[in-house]
Order: sequence, then structure tokens, then C-alpha cells
Amino acid sequence: MTTTNPTDASFFSKLGRIWRHRWIDESEVRRALPPAALERLAGRVAASERRHSGEIRICVEAGLPMSYLWRHAPPRERAVTLFGKLRVWDTAHNNGVLIYLLLAEHAIEIVADRGINARVDDAEWAAMAQRMGAAFREGRFEDGLTQALEEISALLVEHFPLGEGEVDVNELPDEPVVL
Repeated sequence: MTTTNPTDASFFSKLGRIWRHRWIDESEVRRALPPAALERLAGRVAASERRHSGEIRICVEAGLPMSYLWRHAPPRERAVTLFGKLRVWDTAHNNGVLIYLLLAEHAIEIVADRGINARVDDAEWAAMAQRMGAAFREGRFEDGLTQALEEISALLVEHFPLGEGEVDVNELPDEPVVL
């Protein structure tokens, strides 16, 4: 059995992280993205998906669940878990994309299914996340997400366009998920 020494720096780091995640709540999400903004984003996702066969989900979380905090799990782990729970991986063409925001850590993760991920390199996803982060630091959450939606849409149109007369089957809800 291991014991935690309260003078250990990692102990205080863990406590600080737990405090930060417990302090922030869904009201912070609503301040960053009020209901009207979430509604506009849902409309933009729907409009985007009429142009390609991909699926885009947005998920905004105030803070990580305690089970992640105790294990000091990174935001990427939570994003990948939600990618599965929200069934973004379960699209016909394996071309779903999740945009995940973790407000407590100002973390942005983009998780793409294997169909689209095979066609877009990691540097391009990282650049999108950086551009979103720049907008978020200025308090422009809706603008940052809109820009990312446009960029992801362009990639999906390029790699998974709808054929002549083809109509997209909406496989997943368009509304952003707030946790």
C-alpha cells in the first residue's frame, strides 16, 4: 500500500486540479456558450452535414469527473471516451469528428474516426485546435467553434462529398452536448 505525503508537490498539484474542476460548473459553460449560441452551432453542424457524408459532434464539459481526476487522466482520454459514448465512431463511412472542450483546463481535443483521420495529418488537426484556442482566449467561443466547423466541413467535403443527387443521412444529433 502506498501513502501520500502531504508535503509532496504532486499531492498539492492533484488537489489544485481537483479544486479547479470542482469549482467550475455548467453555469460556466452557459456563460461561454449561451443557449442561443448552442442553437446556432447546432444549425451550423446541420448545414455542414448536408454537404458531405461525415458527422460532427461538439461536446463542452465544465470539469472532469472525479474518476479521471484521481487518476490524473489527461483531457484526451476523456475526449476519446466521449467519442465512443456519443457514438461518433459508429458512422457508416468512419468519418465522424468530435470537437471536445474542457473548460477547467482550457483544453481542446479533436478526435476523428479512422476514415477521415487517414486523410488528414495530425499537424492539421493540431493547427485547428490552436486557432480555436486563440479565439477562446479572447472569449470568442462561438466564433472559434464556427471556424473549426468550417475547417472540418471543408475537409469532409473534400474527402467525403455527397454524390450527385445524394442526400445525407443524419446519423447523429447535431446539437452540442454540454456536460
